[in-house]
Amino acid sequence: MTPLMLSGPGRAVHHPHSVRTIVLMSSRSPVLPSLRRRRWALYALFLLPGLSMSAWVTRTPAVRDLLEASTAQMGLVLFGLSVGSMAGILSSGPLVMRLGTRPVVILGSTLVVVALPTIALGAGAGLPLLTAVGLALFGGGMGGGEVAMNVEGADVERLGGRSFLPALHGCFSLGTVIGAVLGILANAAGFPVVPHLVATAAVGAGLLLWAMRAVPSGVGKVTAAERAAQAATPRPALWKDVRLVCIGGVVLAMALAEGAANDWLPLIMVDGHGFGATMGSTVFALFAASMTVGRFAGGPIVERAGRSRVLLVSALFAASGLALIAYVDSQVVAVAAVVLWGLGASLGFPLALSAAGDSGPSPAARVALASVIGYLAFLVGPPTLGFLGEEIGLRGALVVPLAVVLVAVVLSPATGVRRPTADEQVQTVAAR
Repeated sequence: MTPLMLSGPGRAVHHPHSVRTIVLMSSRSPVLPSLRRRRWALYALFLLPGLSMSAWVTRTPAVRDLLEASTAQMGLVLFGLSVGSMAGILSSGPLVMRLGTRPVVILGSTLVVVALPTIALGAGAGLPLLTAVGLALFGGGMGGGEVAMNVEGADVERLGGRSFLPALHGCFSLGTVIGAVLGILANAAGFPVVPHLVATAAVGAGLLLWAMRAVPSGVGKVTAAERAAQAATPRPALWKDVRLVCIGGVVLAMALAEGAANDWLPLIMVDGHGFGATMGSTVFALFAASMTVGRFAGGPIVERAGRSRVLLVSALFAASGLALIAYVDSQVVAVAAVVLWGLGASLGFPLALSAAGDSGPSPAARVALASVIGYLAFLVGPPTLGFLGEEIGLRGALVVPLAVVLVAVVLSPATGVRRPTADEQVQTVAAR
């Protein structure tokens, strides 16, 4: 079976490296779950961290009160999340290539599920250190598991021959919206934070147990024979691939645009545009809803217009929203601009990951590298905006993601469909 990669309206081209990857993978895993079942399993696995993250974020004030922590102490507690995320992100790629995606996905999702009761226990007992450990588990599970799930999703996308990663990331955004609404209701009703987090963990455990059976073994794994073959015919390091580096730049830019909103949008609305706290949170919910709509609606648009064109327009939308919020002193314009920002940021990260997987040999390693770049931007970018915002204001600090997103506009042609090399065409014929 030769998978088809769409290349503009109504056209398709063979992807030779995908054929070689499928043949190798099939030899290691003769019986694979159906693509439909794998898609639904990945939808559930992406919904899980989104739901869990927003449950924790919406209850942060309640956790702080239970810990009786100062702002500086909460900063130290939150540092556990950064440590765990960095460890998960940096270890995920090598683990996937050694073990395959399945164990890394299951381990990462399990850590996310276990983290919420740990956070709840630490908060309920007034133990900041235990709460920080729970956040480290959460960061490690989310950072490591999602890199592996992106590799798995890219494999499903290649096998199915149609866009899948945007909708997959849409499930994460949908999870954040659902979790945020439930968190807001829990806050309004005075529902205790400990049972709230434990109940969310129970839902996550159910999703994981249902989905894990459909994640096949062997995807992304580099066997000993393949490592020996690669050693015998060494290729240039991935970071020397100019096309992949350009795609990484797009991933970085769009991840920074998304991360900046996730961390700072409510405060930008409150401090920069004079909204009240409730309206600031509502505007953030509007951003999350725009992200969700963009990701679920993006697949058919990509198939018709092509990936690089959609990425170009997405980056322009995000840049327009950022510029309007930063430089136009109007609440009405700011709300409208948030929709532009959300729609623009929605497709950038998943589409750039898809382009990374198609950019050359070793697609799993390429997706893993691009994912690491993106998640590092999620971690490093927003704190950088905080330090800059302290000096020039949060609206002024938006010049950083704005400038980087404009660079993504220039780099977007690199995300187009790659033409196979002569060697790959020969290998395709041999694989047939």
